[in-house]
Parts: sequence; C-alpha cells; structure tokens
Amino acid sequence: MAERRSATRSEIVAAAWDAARECGLANLTLREVADRVGMRPPSLYSHFDSKNALYDAMFGQAWSECLAVMTECVRNLPDTPRGVLRSLAATFFDFCVEDLARFQLMNQRIVIDFEPSADSYAPAVGTLDLFRNALAELGIRDQQDVDLCVALTGGLIDAQLANDPGGDRWRRLLDRAVDMFAENVGL
Repeated sequence: MAERRSATRSEIVAAAWDAARECGLANLTLREVADRVGMRPPSLYSHFDSKNALYDAMFGQAWSECLAVMTECVRNLPDTPRGVLRSLAATFFDFCVEDLARFQLMNQRIVIDFEPSADSYAPAVGTLDLFRNALAELGIRDQQDVDLCVALTGGLIDAQLANDPGGDRWRRLLDRAVDMFAENVGL
C-alpha cells in the first residue's frame, strides 16, 4: 500500500512538472495535474493537501537532483583551482538551464506565496554547503567571495534562460567569468 501511494505521488509530481513546463510554473493548477494522471481533483488532495504542498514536493525533488549532480561533480573535480571552479560553475549552470520551470522553482520566487518546508529546503542547503566546502578547500572562505561566485554563475544562468534559451551565448562566457573571479580572489 505504501509503495503504491509513493508511486502515485511520484506520478503526480511528474505530471506537475510536465504541466509547469507547458503552462508555466505560476499557472499550475491542481485540476490540470489531476487530469494528467487520470484522477479527479478531490482525490489529488489525499496525496497533496494544497498546491503549495505539491510545489514543496517539486522543490525538494529538484534540489535533491541538483545535490546528486553536484555531489558527483565534486567526486570528479580537476586538479587545478581554476579547473575546480570551472567544473562547479559549469555543472550547476548546465543543470539549471536544462529545465526553466525547475530553475524558477529552485532559484526564483515565481510562486509568490510558496515557502519550502525544512525537509524540502534541506537539499538546497546541502548543495550550497557542498559548494562552500569545495571553495574552502581552495582557500576561498570569505562569505562575500562565496556570494560573488554564486551571483556570477546565477546571473549568467538568468541571462541564458531569459535571452537565449536553448542556446549558449552566456554559457560561453562562464569560463571567462570564473577566471575573472579566480583572479580577484588570488587563484
């Protein structure tokens, strides 16, 4: 029974992602999601008690996937400091631009009244901790330096998704931005 319930929840979340990709994250409706899984909307409430509960499951899934990708990246980092920075930035960049709806839920406040639960937020914290630890191993420990690195990467991601979705205009600038950052912090 628990296995079936879990499978149904997974199917609902997958349908919600499909709907968000087609209609926009903020336009997601429980009726649309229920229709996609062949369920009546009231039945959906036995799995998610609100639209924000569904967003919460999506948020947690997105950050869990990101944490897994970034963990794999950290396991296979290059030997040079700039190589490490480039690898971390490129892995996160590529993960984010792969899916606009996922990026918006993870990193922007598209859904105004949504706040993730502590459980769903934990993988986001884990991802930032992983990044922060990798930078610390390079000697980058100042919070302003960490914030600058995050902002540079995030800004290029935003520009890519807003101005050249599916292209590589801002992706091509990533190594240059990383090198500028590395130079600034003395690497």
